[in-house]
Amino acid sequence: MRSSIPKYFKSYTDAAPLAVFRIGFGIMMLASIIRFWLNGWIEKLYITPKFHFSYYNFEWVKPLGDFTYLLFIVCGLAALFVALGYKYRIAIITFFLSFTYIELMDKTTYLNHYYFISILSFLMIFLPAHVYYSLDAWKNNKLSFQKIPRWGIDAIKLLLGIVYFYAGLAKINSDWLLKAMPLKIWLPSKYDIPFLGDLMQQEWVAYAFSWSGMLYDLFIPFLLLWKRTRFFAFLMVIVFHVLTRVLFPIGMFPYIMIVSALIFFSPEVHHRILSRISKWFRINKQKFDNSRMLFQNLKIRRLQITVIALFFGIQILFPWRYLMYPGELFWTEEGFRFSWRVMLMEKAGFAQFKVVDAETGKRFYVDNADFLTPFQEKQMAFQPDFILEYAHFLADHFRKEGHKNIEVYVENYVGLNGRKSAPYISPDVNLLNFADSFKHKTFILPFNDEIKGL
Repeated sequence: MRSSIPKYFKSYTDAAPLAVFRIGFGIMMLASIIRFWLNGWIEKLYITPKFHFSYYNFEWVKPLGDFTYLLFIVCGLAALFVALGYKYRIAIITFFLSFTYIELMDKTTYLNHYYFISILSFLMIFLPAHVYYSLDAWKNNKLSFQKIPRWGIDAIKLLLGIVYFYAGLAKINSDWLLKAMPLKIWLPSKYDIPFLGDLMQQEWVAYAFSWSGMLYDLFIPFLLLWKRTRFFAFLMVIVFHVLTRVLFPIGMFPYIMIVSALIFFSPEVHHRILSRISKWFRINKQKFDNSRMLFQNLKIRRLQITVIALFFGIQILFPWRYLMYPGELFWTEEGFRFSWRVMLMEKAGFAQFKVVDAETGKRFYVDNADFLTPFQEKQMAFQPDFILEYAHFLADHFRKEGHKNIEVYVENYVGLNGRKSAPYISPDVNLLNFADSFKHKTFILPFNDEIKGL
């Protein structure tokens, strides 16, 4: 075992799969940025709102006003340069920083696949994705190599495997498998989809989708790894993600996962893809086919391997942090984000805030529409860290208006996966007595039910 690990890190493979992945990743990211811009979401999500919900310890990350458009331009150009393999290191670092900044500007927009893009782009900083079939390799022969360390490709496979497998583990719960929730709520609303609308009204379909989704996520990484099942598995990837794209508004994520799954195929498949691209754009592919091997400085290689080992250690352990918190995860959501729990809940809430003068007892209720967009209010009403942050914002706002001795309370009800709404935050608790942290939020009322599973 000890001898096999050093031997593995000294093994080499063809660079074509990583080159195809780089091109696909860059194009998908550029398309995502353009789509975001054309849909008017930059203004709607980052410029129009008066208040933005922040991630803990990242409160300093804020939208940049009209300069937010410039940030998106920088991110889009970086994605284009990544696809072209031009000034790759600078481009991928710029993309990682700009994209991650965009995602940190407002917690309301959190999605698992945005997190996936951030950590994937961070990983790509340490991969030699530019040494083959790139402008960098074309312009400078000293940067052109056809053979790269095997771990440079396997690292992406491992990350994709973690995303799928953890998403599958998260689906092993009684709400998803035994109650077909929340698909039993969502699918009937898709009555207007051509050919599928009537089918979506059948209860058995929700159960079939729940179980097949769990099995797909758990086993697809292994089916893609095994040569005998790889082609069939890739067809499953296409069907699964196209179907989810038709049924749910999840943007570019299905296409990103389809393109990413190509990396599991052999170098021969990727050479055919690159040959086709070369024919379309009249590129001399033979210029890159030099059979040269990328030999890295020993210190640099050790640094890269150390960083990547730490990276995957975090990715494997971090989703389990929810075990450190008491209570039902779906109810408290403490440890829910960044753990590949994809589309597992239908949650809705009502939150009415009350501002009280502690000395006189005078009180008034807040109209959330004065400060939040409908989307922000919807997300805030069932997430405890949102509620706490908003309460402190309200206190600061009304202090500036001259109010003194402020206390903030909330009357809050939440419904989870078809259950009746129940009290969520204790109405007798002054939220200003609590500061946001990673500690358990004791003001969350108990969940009066049980969801069994991981």
